[in-house]
Amino acid sequence: MPPPPEARPAPARRGLPLGVQVVLGVAVGAVLGVVFGSQPWLGRYGNEDLGALGLLVIRLLKALATPLILLAVLDSFLTTAIGPRTFGRFVTICLTNITMAMLVGLTILNVFQPGLAWRGHIEQLTGQVVSPAKLSAPPPSATLDPLKNLAGYVPESVVEPLVKNSLVSLVLLAILFGAALRRLKDRGSPGIATLEPVITSLFEATTTALMWVAHAVPFAVLGIVAQVVGRSGLEVFRVLWLFLAVILAGLLIHSLVYYPLMAWLVGRKSPRQYLGGGSDAVLTGLSTNSSLATVPVTLRCLRDMKVGEASARVSACIGTNLNNDGIILYEAMATVFICQAFGYDLSLAHQVTIVLASVMAGVGIAGVPEAGLIVLPLVLAAAGLPEAAVAAAIPLIVPVDWIIARVRSGVNVLADMLVAILLDRFDRPGGRA
Repeated sequence: MPPPPEARPAPARRGLPLGVQVVLGVAVGAVLGVVFGSQPWLGRYGNEDLGALGLLVIRLLKALATPLILLAVLDSFLTTAIGPRTFGRFVTICLTNITMAMLVGLTILNVFQPGLAWRGHIEQLTGQVVSPAKLSAPPPSATLDPLKNLAGYVPESVVEPLVKNSLVSLVLLAILFGAALRRLKDRGSPGIATLEPVITSLFEATTTALMWVAHAVPFAVLGIVAQVVGRSGLEVFRVLWLFLAVILAGLLIHSLVYYPLMAWLVGRKSPRQYLGGGSDAVLTGLSTNSSLATVPVTLRCLRDMKVGEASARVSACIGTNLNNDGIILYEAMATVFICQAFGYDLSLAHQVTIVLASVMAGVGIAGVPEAGLIVLPLVLAAAGLPEAAVAAAIPLIVPVDWIIARVRSGVNVLADMLVAILLDRFDRPGGRA
């Protein structure tokens, strides 16, 4: 039998930490983007080609992360008893975090009303901004209807979630089969003794492969940043700085003030342990623009922080597309900001509607690239904005969304780690506050 997950030694890390490498990749990529733009600078190759190579690394990370989550959930059920109480605590912690996120974002927008600065200037601003990329239409799965979202999570076959990379469906199946395997183990089924080490070994092999791919992340970041900066340039920030500053303020206050306080006061992890120990995961999330692709690094960081393996996997594997505080907060703040800019007075009831729509968007669009921006038109429509206003607003914020999207992913990673820390605190003997 392999040693339990808690006893597995963490692999030694040498050289520059991954986080430092990512920062260097961002800096070099930004310089290449500013200097060369979209023009070739190495024969017929340029920043666009670097970006395409970088996206291949991110695609491989996401492809490997899907089987990792399946195996992690199955292995967790076999090695640790995960009961309904743990899931109840998980849901309670997530709802508390979302509530605090909404309080932060809506307080900023209702007290300072920054959207009023754009009132009457939307057409002028739109004329000054050249969108670097077209926004894709929302996919058929993008909906705010909870019943349709639920129906979309039920697969037609057990292999469909793996083929289509449908993470929520995969997690649901993994929980179902994991619980069944746990029941057989508790009954003393002889086949489980043979199957358990196989699942554990596959999980460790997948984790090892993912960590190898993660070493290429700094180079991927370099290429993607060079591509995006080369397309957009830096002039666009002069026009859109207010929107960018407001959204980032909400995301950063929630993630860098509320999260560390909860980790410290409730989870008994100091800000240095939480933010410092989780820096590699956060920077990987910022650079890959995906909390899913960051899962192996998140698990490693939580292990280094001495968080129990069961709590880490429930949060990072099962909850990685449910702990979407970053997307939910962005949807609500961006919608209220744009409503203010168009002169719509929002009552408390309207803002509650926006919050509920943002929550459904954050859960219903899980796993879709650029999810926050793609689903934003649905939330704007739910707030009552006419189609013409939505059509005018979306292209305006596209040029800075690539920055906000990466911060959203970083916030989601911090949320995953906080939920794991709090779960571990409450699930340990004597851990109740």
